[in-house]
Amino acid sequence: MRLDNERESSNVEDRRGQSNYGRRVTGGKKGGILGFIIVLVGAYYGVDLTGIMGYSDNSTTTYQQSAQSSSAEEEQLNTLSRKVLYTTERIWGDYFKQNGLTYREPKLVLYRGVTQTACGTGQSAMGPFYCPMDEKVYLDLSFYDDMKNQLKASGDFAFAYVIAHEIGHHVQNLLGITRQTQQAQQQARSQAAANKISVNVELQADCFAGVWGHQIQKEGKLDSGDVEEAFIASQAVGDDRLQKQSQGYVVPDSFTHGSSAERLAWFRKGLASGNPSICNTFSNR
Repeated sequence: MRLDNERESSNVEDRRGQSNYGRRVTGGKKGGILGFIIVLVGAYYGVDLTGIMGYSDNSTTTYQQSAQSSSAEEEQLNTLSRKVLYTTERIWGDYFKQNGLTYREPKLVLYRGVTQTACGTGQSAMGPFYCPMDEKVYLDLSFYDDMKNQLKASGDFAFAYVIAHEIGHHVQNLLGITRQTQQAQQQARSQAAANKISVNVELQADCFAGVWGHQIQKEGKLDSGDVEEAFIASQAVGDDRLQKQSQGYVVPDSFTHGSSAERLAWFRKGLASGNPSICNTFSNR
């Protein structure tokens, strides 16, 4: 990505130097990026599910923040994250203004390992996530290593797509979609029906990320291969792929984020059109 001349957002809360936000049980089978589906949904809907990830305040193993200075790669990701956040502020701010609305800029919280949120305890194992209760995106920069090593998805635009997806949840929150879908889930007649609503929420956030990407591409900020990086990343976090990796088989009714094919398709729709109105994942599809 060509963001050398882009500003860095000031809406960043850097907690990486803070410690003792929580305790972690080590050596268990749960956790890692493959716990993404379970815990991320809980965090997004304001439910703390970290207990089922093998974390406990009564653990005898205390998570200690590293006292060492950040690596050069982490600082590059720090700068990239701030610049990507600014582009989302600019692009979504313009869209809201054009439609007579006010875009309330979210905060990006950078942390290491464990942190507290209005939606419960945040863990690195959750991957990046958005909390609608405090309107903050939480990001442990080590997720980039997870993308490369576990998800086989790397590159600056792939990482930017992940941030843009979480900002997509913020857009949903501002538009009232989050509240409506939470109510719909509470009234759902089955867990499968509630899961389908969750899938629609996530696919719309993918589409919104594509809308952001369309503008970035239009501004000439992408290099050759950047779009393919994002395509790989969007497919890598599909429920079918993650379930296959974690348990060896796929249970479609348990999907909460959508299949790899669905996530890619909706990201591409947003990327091709640049029009948020095309992102109605809740209609028959």
